[in-house]
Amino acid sequence: MTKVLDIYKEYKLMPSLMEHHLRVAAVAQMICESLSTPVDKDGVVLTSLFHDMGNIIKFDLNYFPEFLQPEGLEYWQKVKDEYVEKYGNSEHIATEKIFKELNLPEVVSKYFEYIGFLQLERASARESIEGKICAYADQRVGPYGILSIKERLIDGSKRYQGREDKKMSFEQFENLSKSLYETEKQIFSLSFMAPDAINDEIIQKYVLDLKNFEI
Repeated sequence: MTKVLDIYKEYKLMPSLMEHHLRVAAVAQMICESLSTPVDKDGVVLTSLFHDMGNIIKFDLNYFPEFLQPEGLEYWQKVKDEYVEKYGNSEHIATEKIFKELNLPEVVSKYFEYIGFLQLERASARESIEGKICAYADQRVGPYGILSIKERLIDGSKRYQGREDKKMSFEQFENLSKSLYETEKQIFSLSFMAPDAINDEIIQKYVLDLKNFEI
């Protein structure tokens, strides 16, 4: 058995990405434990803990300079180059390859397909509550912590404004936003808590436990 933090270090994840994984998994676990229906909590948490393993490939390393410390830009650029050389230019494909390297259960790849802003229409339309939770939990975590859906949409639109690789029509953004709200509604119709019960303070106990998570 290997601790999740040791895996993150082996794959040279940026500390900010480690924190993102842990926060998303904490949100996902909290939601799973609040539901009135049986759910594959282990699969959801495992997916959430590793869903962005290849994301350094798509990072603009100049966007959050504070996240580069203490190693610095040169170090992280080298790590990014190593990822591209080993896994190619797609962060999605890289993450899938890492799932296989880690010998993660097949269900992780299944739930992973729901994650990402562009997949939100799929998440709201399809039946898997586990996939919906993985997709939703990822959207509740911003660069510095937990956000509401409204805050997350505002944050995302500001961060990606003017970026050609993130360009989409107003209609597409509206449809994806509606799908996110619909996914939230679907999940919490099965929960004893409300969405605003999820905050940075309450997830900390989950984060601390997840740091000792082993696979």
